[in-house]
Amino acid sequence: MIRFEPRSNVSSLFALALPIVAGITALALAAIPIAAAGGEVFAAYGHIFKGAFGSKFALSELLARATPLIFTGLAVSVAFRAKLWNIGAEGQLYVGALAAVAVGSGAISAPAYIMIPLIMLAGMIAGGTLMLAPTLLKTRLGADEVVTTLLLNFVVLLFVQMMLEGPMKDPMGMGWPQSEPMTSAATLPKMFPRMRIHWGLVIALVSAIVIYIMMKRSVWGFEIRATGENVSAAKHAGIPVTSTFIKVGLISGALAGLAGVSEVAGLKGYLTSDISPGFGYTGVVVAMLAGLSPVGVVIAAVFIAAVFVGADSMSRAMGVSSYIADLVVAMSLICVLISSLFVRFKIRFVQPKKTPLAAKGEA
Repeated sequence: MIRFEPRSNVSSLFALALPIVAGITALALAAIPIAAAGGEVFAAYGHIFKGAFGSKFALSELLARATPLIFTGLAVSVAFRAKLWNIGAEGQLYVGALAAVAVGSGAISAPAYIMIPLIMLAGMIAGGTLMLAPTLLKTRLGADEVVTTLLLNFVVLLFVQMMLEGPMKDPMGMGWPQSEPMTSAATLPKMFPRMRIHWGLVIALVSAIVIYIMMKRSVWGFEIRATGENVSAAKHAGIPVTSTFIKVGLISGALAGLAGVSEVAGLKGYLTSDISPGFGYTGVVVAMLAGLSPVGVVIAAVFIAAVFVGADSMSRAMGVSSYIADLVVAMSLICVLISSLFVRFKIRFVQPKKTPLAAKGEA
């Protein structure tokens, strides 16, 4: 008989090794569908690695893809730390992008050193405000934030489409539903010429450092962690749980809003209804892979971005579907979740106790 027993002590090396083993296991499992699709497994992984790390251009694409994932991964990890299940990072990303475009496409004229902080602030306020409603519904009425944040994603996307078809439609867009372009003052500069990587990456890394310090060194971080560990105990200790949830909701939504700002101000230059291929939902995967650690979020975002960028390269080179990347990410998540189970519990094989009747029969 198998029994799961809680671990009293977990070494840092063991906790670090398990996600790595999980990632390797996921790649091994992904070899099965690659082979089934007619691809040569080692060649496919070679193309994935080369497509993600094989050149300066590949690295630029990888980091450009990782930038919004760092923001959304941080947004989800902060919320999940407090057991506030924010599944709405996708919607918060879109309202952040919408607010950035509303401010930065010509409504205000200012130099770049004023305009860029202004569009970032607008995106953070928009994302935080959107997350405020589900947080208040949870704290005041007990509404399930998983449902409310998830449903808000669809509401926001429809609202963005309405704005892009109506008041915010670019009259010079040849009929395409897109916003007016960001002004040059509201555009995040590229880090290298002829590459798509932009200064949004630096802002994302700084955000990760700030969140790490906040979670580890500040009273806010202690309150968030205590609330996530045990709400009742946190209340008994005098922690204002309701205001902690509200702070977490605002921070989480603001980080997701920054993802939208970085996409329109750093990469696209304007807003469309398909600006995100699911960065908000992938942020949940990033946060879980990272074990809700801000530093781990950066690593996990780069890993997932490498899988997606590399899979695109593999698809072009071998004719294998790029949906293999989705499969690798899903398997990685499953393997990491299973590995997290082994971090918290150890397996003990126990001999079943013999009943008195069975023991008597053997005698």
